[in-house]
Amino acid sequence: MAKAAEDIPRGMGVRRFGAVNWLGLRTLIARETARFLTVWTQTVLAPLITAGLFMVIFALAIGPQRGEVMGVSFLHFIAPGILMMTVIQNAFANTSSSLMIAKVQGNIVDTLMPPLSAGELVTGYITGGIVRGVLVALSVSVVIFPILGIGLAHPVWALVFVVLGSAFMGALGLLAAIIAQKFDQIAAITNFIIVPLSFLSGTFYSVQALPDWMNTLSHWNPMFYLIDGVRYGSLGVSDSAPVLGLAVAGGATLAVLALAWWWFRTGYRLKS
Repeated sequence: MAKAAEDIPRGMGVRRFGAVNWLGLRTLIARETARFLTVWTQTVLAPLITAGLFMVIFALAIGPQRGEVMGVSFLHFIAPGILMMTVIQNAFANTSSSLMIAKVQGNIVDTLMPPLSAGELVTGYITGGIVRGVLVALSVSVVIFPILGIGLAHPVWALVFVVLGSAFMGALGLLAAIIAQKFDQIAAITNFIIVPLSFLSGTFYSVQALPDWMNTLSHWNPMFYLIDGVRYGSLGVSDSAPVLGLAVAGGATLAVLALAWWWFRTGYRLKS
């Protein structure tokens, strides 16, 4: 006779209404975290070096000649933008590469078959992206910010926007990996959508200097609010109110998370 469901220990994959498979969720989070930490020179050190190169290039090419932007030096102004741009790209890469590798190698079934709900799968993947994003942000802020003499005017705000940005881009990474059928398509999404949007989000300039139509267009880009929010947390200056940025970025994050959850729940382009 089959063993009653109530006799099976919690955490062994039994689905209960309102319950969470904590064992499975912790295992997925541990896998997603270990996956990028085993190659930390590529996933944490390389973004730090890239961010440092951006700062060196702008310091040599423009330096103090650019003057002040919003009351702070140009190098100080772009530093939080470069930090957030690095976080955005790495959080997206973490989730998209993980799911894409599973699809291409044909072992996506190992993720879909365990007794994990769609919400738990999304949470596990997103948490891995958040951990990577936060580690990248910490490495940049600990190494580059002290060299430039930058502190954190509002550290809680900075952390909130880093976590929110990592979750938003992690969810976009899942959506991209679900849609894509090969790595070339992921590369195309990165090169033609993610990178341009992150570059054109006030990373290297204040949107106040843009023509009115471009300024308005920038405010429709959630990445603008993420970069602007980290700049506020770091320097205390921003192009928009941080509360507005939190609302817009939070709403966009909830929307892409909901779509990722629905696609996992229905198995869209995953089970076929």
